Amino acid sequence: MLNIYGKYAPMLDNLLNKMLDRFEQLNKDYETTHHERLYEHLRGRVKSEASMEDKCRRKNLPLTPESALRSNRDSVGLRVVCNFIDDIYTCIDYIKSWDDVSVYREKDYITNAKPNGYRSYHMILDVTVPDEDVHGNTPGHYFVEIQLRTIAMDTWASLEHEMKYKHQIKNPEMIGRELKRVADELASCDVSMQTIRQLIREED
Repeated sequence: MLNIYGKYAPMLDNLLNKMLDRFEQLNKDYETTHHERLYEHLRGRVKSEASMEDKCRRKNLPLTPESALRSNRDSVGLRVVCNFIDDIYTCIDYIKSWDDVSVYREKDYITNAKPNGYRSYHMILDVTVPDEDVHGNTPGHYFVEIQLRTIAMDTWASLEHEMKYKHQIKNPEMIGRELKRVADELASCDVSMQTIRQLIREED
């Protein structure tokens, strides 16, 4: 069976590297100007062929590059993990200023957390690249999914996924309530740390 990404697979690796380089340069420039990092961790991946095929099957989509690259919009994904909530929104402002990027969709799960307590800021970017896209356009357009979180949000999401999806839970309602309680406590800590940083800055 052919790669679900078809001839566009190399473009995805190039796009991932381009976006990683862009964020790393942003962090360096920000640190030079402000003497602190804009984000703490950066991770990226191209969704594996098997994962993309599974997603297409779940959505009853044909196993084609069109499905993988247009109907689905997470073939390339990055996660940006910041120390403070304000840094997330600063990072978003920078992303929106990039000339070759437009925001296709965004969801603020920080201001409006999911019912289970999940918090994060999600963006789907439409990135212009010099290569051909699945519609035959040159320059082409490819989607990139960005998730922006604080360290606390990222820790909670990782542990919640680990516990809920890799184990048979006997009492899911109680576990769900406890996870929601911990998520709210961590969110409160994020706000407190933000306040403390602001107080320290006001003293400078």
